[in-house]
Formats: sequence, C-alpha cells, structure tokens
Amino acid sequence: MPLPSRDLTARTSPSGPAADLRERALEVLLAPSLAPIVDLVCWREGDLVHVADSAGHVALAADGGSSLLAGRDPVGDQDPFSDATSAYPFAAVRLHSLFADERAPDLAVVHTGAHCWTDRGGHLGEHGSLNGVQSRAPLLLSGRGVRERGRVERVARTVDVAATLVALAGGDLDDLDGVPLDLAEPGARHVVGLLWDGAPCAELLSLAADGTLPNVARLLERGCALRGGAIAEFPSVTLVNHTCALTGVGPGRHGIVNNAFFDRATGEQVVPNSSASWHRSMDWLRPGVRTVFERLAPGTDSACVNEPVDRGAGYSTFALVREAGLGGTGSLSAMLPVAVDDAVATQQHVSTSTDYAWATSVDASGLEQVLGLWQQEVPPRLTWWNTTLTDSGHHAGGPGSPIARASLRDADARLGVWLDLLEARGLADDTVVLLTADHGMEAADPACTGDWDAALEAAGIPFRDEAYGFLYLG
Repeated sequence: MPLPSRDLTARTSPSGPAADLRERALEVLLAPSLAPIVDLVCWREGDLVHVADSAGHVALAADGGSSLLAGRDPVGDQDPFSDATSAYPFAAVRLHSLFADERAPDLAVVHTGAHCWTDRGGHLGEHGSLNGVQSRAPLLLSGRGVRERGRVERVARTVDVAATLVALAGGDLDDLDGVPLDLAEPGARHVVGLLWDGAPCAELLSLAADGTLPNVARLLERGCALRGGAIAEFPSVTLVNHTCALTGVGPGRHGIVNNAFFDRATGEQVVPNSSASWHRSMDWLRPGVRTVFERLAPGTDSACVNEPVDRGAGYSTFALVREAGLGGTGSLSAMLPVAVDDAVATQQHVSTSTDYAWATSVDASGLEQVLGLWQQEVPPRLTWWNTTLTDSGHHAGGPGSPIARASLRDADARLGVWLDLLEARGLADDTVVLLTADHGMEAADPACTGDWDAALEAAGIPFRDEAYGFLYLG
C-alpha cells in the first residue's frame, strides 16, 4: 500500500505544438548532463519498444529479439539473478506488457537508483525501476505439498503468483500471463498468500537465515525460497504489481499502468494508489480481467485482507470500507487500532515517524482480521493478507537501515502470531503458504539530485509528468 503522505500529483507544463515533440524530448532527456538521474527512456514505436540512455539505443521485439541502433545496448544485461543495478531481467516482455495499453505514456523515464527526489515525493528507499534490484521481490512457498527445502536456483515473475495460487486452490488457469510454479502440488485444504509490500528479496532471506526473522525461518523449514525471487512487472510500483500478483496478467492487460497515470480516453488523471481511492481501485481494471478470487469455483470461501485488488473475495477489508461509505486517510484511520497500544510494534519508530505509526495501525488491523477469519470453525479456502509497514520502513531509511529492519521484524512477529494459531488448531499440515512482495527496494543517494521536468520546461516542451516518470507529450 502507499503512504498517506505520498504526492503523486501530475506536473503539467504549458501546451504547445505537437510536431516532433518526442525527438525534442529525447534530445533533452538523453543529454549526458541528465545521466546521473535518467537511467533509461523507453517508448513504443509500431511493434517495437525502444530503450535508450545517454550511451546507446536498442529496439526490442516482443519475442525477445533486439536491434542495436546506436552505441551500446542499454539493457544488454538481463541476467535475472544479477544484483547489479545495470541488469534488467525480462526487459522486453515487461516493457511490451506496459506499452500494450493505451494508458501507457509517450515516454517512460526510469530514474537511476541513486536519484534522490524527496522534493517531489520520493524517499531514501525507492522502487519503480526496470532494474533487478528494485524489481526483485521475495517468493517463498511453505507447507502442504511443497517439495523443495531451502533456497532453490529459480526465478519467477509477479504474474506467476496468481497462477500459483489459483493452481493450488483449484481454480481456472485459462488466459493468464503467468504460469504456476511446479514447486508445490495441490492438495492443501487452505491456501494463503502473504504480500509484504516493498520487502527486498535478499534482505528478507538474509535476516531469516541469521535469526532476525524467526517466523520467516519457520516457513522455510517447511518449504523453499527462490534465490531470484519474483521479478515485478514494469514499473515496479505498488498497485501495478499488486494487481499483477492477483490477476496473473501484466499492466498492458489489466490497465493499471502506474500508481498515477493519464487516461487519454477520458482526458483525466487517475490516481488509484491513494489512501482516498484504494477502495475503488478495481474501477480501473480492464473489462474481462479476473482476479484470483473470481477464478475459484463458485461458492469457494475466500478472504482478502487490507488489499485493494479484492474483487470477488468473499470477505474483503475494502468491501467493508465501501459498504460503510468511507474513504480517505481520515475516515480510514478512525477505524484503525492505535499504534502506541500495539505490543508487536517497534515503538521507537512509531513515536518518531508518522508513516510508520500509520502503517503499524493498518497492519495491526490486518492481523486482527486474519485471526478472526482463522478462528472460524472452517477458515477460508484462499486467504490473501497484505502487509504495508515493510514498504513504509524501507522508504523511510532504505534497505538495511534500522527502520527498515524494524519493519521486517514487526511483520515477522505478526506472522508468528498467526502461525502459532495455525499450529494450535492443528491446521499447519493442511495449509500451504506463499510469501512474496510487489517489488524490491534500492537506496537513493541524497547527494544525487536533479529534475528532468525542469530541463524539459526550459526547452519549451509541453508535457505532463505522472508519478514522476510517465511523460504524456503535448
């Protein structure tokens, strides 16, 4: 989930003639002077997606073929296991997925990992890039039917999460972009998906191994983790990939192409990833796209906790919000537990960070809901449980920071409360658990600042910049 303080307002420059705007904009954006903050610029032209930086230009075909048009290939390293910020796993398929939708921008500008844009709503920890660091989410499987143990040399994509959940729960797998992971076989009575928003793959696995996250380690004792994790679709931002994880299709099919975007068909700005609009995020889903809950057999009991992508769930946090006529940070906060009363929370950060306190309240409510659902005589066949504090903590300090690690410890403690209930009720042997995230995270460099919008405005180019990176020209 996003933070209530995040500013995703578009920045719109004066209108002007549309002729050769893209070439003029590219000349500005690809100048060496902007290279410290502009990693890549991407656009669609016919059946090809073009990617350029200040040193090269390549055209990518949907089948993975490429044509080098100038200099070196800016996305030549697509090693899905690489920890280098210059590696771009599955670049072609991810970019083609985005640009398949008419809501996609004229130009997608990708920040460098170092770019610090706190003056525009950014944070010390950031994501959204095409690179593997910001795109790599963890993916763990545990419990009934999981055949492997420990780390396995595999990598997946976020769209595979939905396919795997549907396969394990016995639903319809027709017409998905993702494929089920063959590391677990159906047979569990209960299927649980956990999403720890913004939790980086390597950090999560390292902290589980050294004892900092004992309850993630409990999951790994009965299961496995993919070393390459799950690669997020592009852009590697929250609502894009929550929707991918719960529909099994990329943004070019489900239509939620960013946390904020411009809809040319209506001429309106859309901000689905806002505390004021989470409860109606599914309003922007493309016709015909089904969630995992809608793919289950009729009458299957399902639950969706603290998750905007909830259509078709038998129980949904945001369905309750809609039924109550609530929306926006203020009215939602009135429903939440008080963070300072939460015995699980790291109170040092609750007292010093408004975002940490707010996300703590959200996650405390999530745990209450999950415990209530799992104290029923028969828990849901499919449960999805979203955790938001992990995103807040990593945004606040960046990966590896004290506040980021505290957010993971708090999430782990809440997981432990549920696992204890599972074992006390004798349900552990009938349950399979999938733990993932919606993206990774990378630390920004406070010394690396700058603004490509200012350079475009100085060149007299008319544009609107949505979510700081999606440029709609003219």
